[in-house]
Amino acid sequence: MAIFNRRNKDRPSNADGDAAPTEKEKVKWSKRPANTAFKQQRLKAWQPILTPKAVLPTLFIIGLIFAPIGALIVWGSGKVTTITLDYTQCDVDAPTDGSFQAMPTSAFDYAFKSGSSETKSSISAPTWSFSNDSSRPVGQEARCEIEFEIPYNLGPGVFLYYKLTNYYQNHRRYVMSLDTTQLKGDRRSTSQIDDGDCKPITSSGGKPYYPCGLIANSVFNDTYGPVVLLNAQNGAQNQTYNFTEKGIAWGGIKKNYAVTPGYDSPSDVLPPPNWARRYPDGYTEFPNLYEDEHFQIWMRIAALPTFRKLWARNDDEVMTQGRYRVAAYMNYPVKQFSGTKSVVISTVSWIGGKQPFLGWAYIAAAILCVVLAIAGLIRHLVKPRKLGDMSLLSWNQSNAGR
Repeated sequence: MAIFNRRNKDRPSNADGDAAPTEKEKVKWSKRPANTAFKQQRLKAWQPILTPKAVLPTLFIIGLIFAPIGALIVWGSGKVTTITLDYTQCDVDAPTDGSFQAMPTSAFDYAFKSGSSETKSSISAPTWSFSNDSSRPVGQEARCEIEFEIPYNLGPGVFLYYKLTNYYQNHRRYVMSLDTTQLKGDRRSTSQIDDGDCKPITSSGGKPYYPCGLIANSVFNDTYGPVVLLNAQNGAQNQTYNFTEKGIAWGGIKKNYAVTPGYDSPSDVLPPPNWARRYPDGYTEFPNLYEDEHFQIWMRIAALPTFRKLWARNDDEVMTQGRYRVAAYMNYPVKQFSGTKSVVISTVSWIGGKQPFLGWAYIAAAILCVVLAIAGLIRHLVKPRKLGDMSLLSWNQSNAGR
């Protein structure tokens, strides 16, 4: 009723005498969805009926598919050989008089390829020696030399990694502590760095750090010397296995880094605090992050606290059987967070490195599916249930009213 409404002569009214809404008002206030099959929920649907005849064959088929896939992955992973040498305690446990002593059993590990008759106990244990000489170049004063045995030829395709444990690169504060704009070469003022994500490694004395942030500041700074074969065949002199540190980073990540930053002079920025030993007087020239593949690899955050990152590679030469020596120059502090650091020599297969977990996961899923299928089949044969049996409804049971 429109008793208290003044009729608008310019607008038509409905049967109750109320002014009819205009088309514009209808469009404005209408909340009805469009009359389409999607918005009116009229799409065609199919809901499978989970009967024994449908479920049991499906479980068997999934098991039969997953089992060979898992076995293939485990087989591919088994073709990989990995040698892990933990040198965390080298400065404490290794002799310092130039002699070599056997490493503790817990400090090394051999993962041989499938089918090999070699075991960890069947080959001579690695030995190590430590020396600290302040006359060496910066970063090479503390040297841990390790000699280890390779029982059979490796490669071609041999990779040198460093491995860290108990290192949580995936911590939220750590992950966010960088400035991608600065890394790409744009000039970032001190105030922009201070207000950005690089906290707490931002600036000092009115100058920004380059590169800023926790990730860049904590870059791994142990280095490794050449890997040398000591007992070359035919009485030849020691031979160096030629690892290269080029081509170790993914090609697509170089675009995230600049050859030179957007600052006018190296004196406009400061090296991060943990880079002070490398640059005791500050920068004399900008670091070329575009070519620094070790830095680029470090900036790719690891998801788990135990990880390894590629240091060098050799894709063309066989690493022949024999005894080798490698020098690790110790700079990176891992004991303060109860971590360890290791040098890892590994081959690869078509599946990648030695990671059998995925294959065993497929096999476990296959076994589970087959077991469930067998259990369901036995249950169906011993005590079948009629599909759509109305007597099994709760209100048709004899104790329904109790």
